[in-house]
Amino acid sequence: MLADTAGRVEFVVGVDTHRDAHTLVVVDGVGRVRAEFVVSASRAGYAEALRFADRHAPVRLWAVEGSGSYGAGLVRYLIDRGERVREVERPTRRGREARLKSDLLDARRAAQHVVSGGGSTPRQSAEGEALRLLVRTRESAVTQRTEATNQLRAAIVTAPDPLRERLQGLTRPALVAACVKLKPRPGDPAEAAFTLAVRGLARRIRELTNEADQLQEAIHRRLKDKHSALLERPGIGPIVAAQVVISWSHHGRLQSEACFARLAGVAPIPAQSGQTSHHRLDRGGDRHLNRALHTLALCLARTDPRTQRFLAERTARGKTRREAIRLLKRYLARSIYRQLEAAT
Repeated sequence: MLADTAGRVEFVVGVDTHRDAHTLVVVDGVGRVRAEFVVSASRAGYAEALRFADRHAPVRLWAVEGSGSYGAGLVRYLIDRGERVREVERPTRRGREARLKSDLLDARRAAQHVVSGGGSTPRQSAEGEALRLLVRTRESAVTQRTEATNQLRAAIVTAPDPLRERLQGLTRPALVAACVKLKPRPGDPAEAAFTLAVRGLARRIRELTNEADQLQEAIHRRLKDKHSALLERPGIGPIVAAQVVISWSHHGRLQSEACFARLAGVAPIPAQSGQTSHHRLDRGGDRHLNRALHTLALCLARTDPRTQRFLAERTARGKTRREAIRLLKRYLARSIYRQLEAAT
């Protein structure tokens, strides 16, 4: 029989979530399928899902894939009604496994993952979701700015010679400022077309830069009240700090720093065979959190003397630079998790 922190349970309801419909599979304590059902992704569908669970799984846990996206509404609905919910990561499929895909199989896999002791408490903080929206919107603005900057520099390569000589080699701010002020010479259609194009790109870059800066300032204001200590850590800026807080979510969501490291994809995976003993890179977990820790590790490797000594010691013992960075990310995950839990 399954056990949960709130008591004993007999069944797990696995849910594979999509935009328009959710697939439910009930499994028992040894992973056998007992019932299957599909509901719409709406409040009426959520009520149907509860009635289905009452019929087939009276003492239950829910295992929901995509609890931060398509399943967010269902998770809120269930938690508001006192249901016990576990968040399950969507699987990463490669090779032949990528062809073994159906909604029923995914819902069953989610349920069996929780039966075997996996899953974590889903994010519940409205503030965390607002922070996540700000971070993703800023990320989109930065991506579009990079694309526009690349288009602008590519356009300058084929510009008329006098303009190309003026604009090549400028930094992005200087290039944008120069292009915004460009005016075509009368009677030159080619230069007029070029000027119109690059002036539009430069204005777009300026607008996206202002948008990204405003979003970053809003993120910083939200963090400094509750997580000022995190912002004071060397190498951590508001974007890295925000991603760490989004993934961590709230006190008690993750049972230990090992769970946090697994979520971040920085926990080493043993890969032993015969006399060979090593660890593989974990390519699962929350890749946004993994990227935040990687950014922090690279920043500390450039600026922090203690980190530089740590990396030097590990490479002297035979580790490659890449392996030493992995070790550093695991250490950072442990340290940050303990700080967040202690602060709350």
